[in-house]
Amino acid sequence: MKLRLLSIVLLTSICLPAHAENVEHTQKLLSTKQCQNCDLSRAGLVFAQLSGANLSQANLVGANLSQANLVGANLTGTNLTGATLHGANLSGAILTGANLSGVDLRNAYLVDADLTGTRLDNALLQGAIGLSSNTGNALDFYRWGVEAGSKKQYERAIEHFNQALARQPDFAPAQLARGMARLELGDQSGAIQDLEQASTLFTRQGDTATAQSTQEVVTALKTPPKEPKNRGGNGLGTALLSTFGSLVKMFLLP
Repeated sequence: MKLRLLSIVLLTSICLPAHAENVEHTQKLLSTKQCQNCDLSRAGLVFAQLSGANLSQANLVGANLSQANLVGANLTGTNLTGATLHGANLSGAILTGANLSGVDLRNAYLVDADLTGTRLDNALLQGAIGLSSNTGNALDFYRWGVEAGSKKQYERAIEHFNQALARQPDFAPAQLARGMARLELGDQSGAIQDLEQASTLFTRQGDTATAQSTQEVVTALKTPPKEPKNRGGNGLGTALLSTFGSLVKMFLLP
């Protein structure tokens, strides 16, 4: 009996065809740019020129739209779950009510795009340009900043920390991390400003230990201890390096 059931399962799995791209709908889109309610799931549309296209209510689940030109396109109510829009140009596109769960929007252009009512659960937004401050969450941008900082890409890290703070101004770790990234770039005054604000936020949020450590860095930056001439040194002082190093481990290393 068990063998028979196993045979049925195997035969069923063999006989069921894999879902294939609807070529007819794909060709219609490319030739007319009019494809409302079309089935474009898993369609290969890399580098497709679709500016001004009408794709309202279309099924684009798992579609590959990397580097596609979707400037001003109407994507109202589309299902883009799991789709790839890496590097796509969505400037001015209408995405009202679209489902963008799990979509890859890394390095996409979203200037003036209408994302009202869209779902962005687990979307990849790293490097996306033109995101409004209510798109994405602070923690994701903070993590991307941490990743960039660990690779010594401090300017990119600061961009991510800026995005995190735009979404959550009292996000103390992002304030601290941005200050340290600025310090790495030689912007001491900017670093001090960020670190002082971070210390204040940590205090308000009850993390007095981190607040104190951060303030020690600020104090050392303002009045760096003198190193003996025969020992050299980089101007920050041993105490500053020790405290700074511990904070780096807490907030900049993955």
